[in-house]
Amino acid sequence: MFEPGSRAMTNVAWDFSGRVVVVTGSASGMGATAVGAFAAAGAEVYGVDVDEGRGAAVAGAAGARFLGCDITDAGAVAAAFDRVERDSGRLDVLINNAGGFWHQHTTESLPDSEWDAVVDLNLKAVFLCTRRAIPLLRRSEAGRIVTLSSLAGQTAVYRSSPAYAAAKAGVLALSRVFAYELAADGITSNAIAPSAVMTDRIREVRDPDERARTEATIPLGRYGTTGEIVSWMMFLASDESAYMTGQTVTVNGGRFMA
Repeated sequence: MFEPGSRAMTNVAWDFSGRVVVVTGSASGMGATAVGAFAAAGAEVYGVDVDEGRGAAVAGAAGARFLGCDITDAGAVAAAFDRVERDSGRLDVLINNAGGFWHQHTTESLPDSEWDAVVDLNLKAVFLCTRRAIPLLRRSEAGRIVTLSSLAGQTAVYRSSPAYAAAKAGVLALSRVFAYELAADGITSNAIAPSAVMTDRIREVRDPDERARTEATIPLGRYGTTGEIVSWMMFLASDESAYMTGQTVTVNGGRFMA
């Protein structure tokens, strides 16, 4: 289930023993890698995804639990986190990983329906999951929220989707709001802004020529791996990041330098 080169940093011995971790978008890509990495580090992991077949397979291979859920639906989100509460009683780490888009559009070509679907998946779902997770995170001694944004939310120097770019910019703002509101509870909130990570979704929305053109714009000369992003998830979820909140970690091979 894991992609080549997807393993999180093997020279860092992360220990999440006794921690409860929820990973959204767990059926593939960075989410699947995160489920495996946190489980291997001793965490009790819940993978959450609308793709029940692949999500259950990823969780089973990692020794994790799986919750089928449409995270754009408030009722479904409540039911999923109710299950976490019943089974585990608390939550230590929420990884808001789910996201993406299906077609590359300009503003003129983007249908209303796709705008709604992309914004719901990438932004509304972060709000819904985090809102429901907050009471559980308050029971933790080290509550962590890690949310995946994108380079598309920081700059518009390459083609993606107007809805995706707008939603990922919103994610950065929302992550800071969480940090401000929850600091008094000892809960941290940080975002990761990757770019050009080689996943199945990238292979689907960009043909080989476009992928090659993208690779040529990256100073380090290659796409990132899912494991390189998951390593940052694990750091931001760890005790070592306790004094870091409201920040965006940009992991893009030098493609955008601010």
